[in-house]
Amino acid sequence: MMYSSRRKPVLYFTKEDSRSGLLLRMLPRRCSIFKLFCTFIILGFFTVMWLQYNCRINSSRRSNDDASVHKSCQEETDDPAWGPHKIAIVVPFRERFEELLSFVPYMHTFLNKKKIRHKILVINQVDHFRFNRASLINVGFLESGNDTDYLAMHDVDLLPQNDQLDYGYPEKGPFHVASPELHPLYHYKNYVGGILLLTKQHFELCNGMSNRFWGWGREDDEFYRRITAAGLQLYRPTGIITGYKTFRHIHDPAWRRRDQKRVSGQKQEQFKVDKEGGLKNLKYKVGSRTELTIGGVHCTIINILLECDLDETPWCVIN
Repeated sequence: MMYSSRRKPVLYFTKEDSRSGLLLRMLPRRCSIFKLFCTFIILGFFTVMWLQYNCRINSSRRSNDDASVHKSCQEETDDPAWGPHKIAIVVPFRERFEELLSFVPYMHTFLNKKKIRHKILVINQVDHFRFNRASLINVGFLESGNDTDYLAMHDVDLLPQNDQLDYGYPEKGPFHVASPELHPLYHYKNYVGGILLLTKQHFELCNGMSNRFWGWGREDDEFYRRITAAGLQLYRPTGIITGYKTFRHIHDPAWRRRDQKRVSGQKQEQFKVDKEGGLKNLKYKVGSRTELTIGGVHCTIINILLECDLDETPWCVIN
């Protein structure tokens, strides 16, 4: 009987081929290239599905976290301890972004501690006229919405340091939070600037503030006369023992100089009472409205373009 001397081929693997050899040993004996290709396709498919599943889980967690942060910023709650009223913090503003970064989160925390519903409106003057604080406050009143029933005329550079200060609904009359006995700079009797709370009804009764004051100062002195003429009684804090340390004034006069120039007939006008001007003759345009989050706190930036009658108030520009 004849035997063939041919032997079946044997595969030998070197150390360098150990990994590929292991893979081949794991495969069935009868494994074609097509079957190997199909195996990799199936593995790739399940890998992609697993990655998509994990991405969806992570995305859902992030959206839930964002929603909870947004809700905490708005502080809309049904807790009766917060009361039925909501204040619009109206901030007349121009080029004070460093101060705004401190103001928004600080005031949000301060008002939350006192359980006061609030929203912060930054009325940003973007036209080329001189700064008009009173007109911007008028705009803030008109743009504050129906979800608020009182407002705070609030300077961006004045932060309350005493938790006993009252920011509640001023039902009896205008409440001057930054009273002359407490304000770090201004101490005269008729001063009503800095921080003043009014119900919307009382602000309308005063016909808002005069629009004739371009540049810095005097508009709040004229508004004091409006409060008196409307028959309203002005209230101020009592029992505050922190004196001139009740507020922190974060304005840097060397870096942010105020526009105190008096031009044309402005010197004579600054002490007059504007009996007709106010909400009724305010003219402005809303350039844009932006919802902004600063330090996790929501606020609304409203870019405003005021209009000026050069025949009535030529001092709205400086030649």
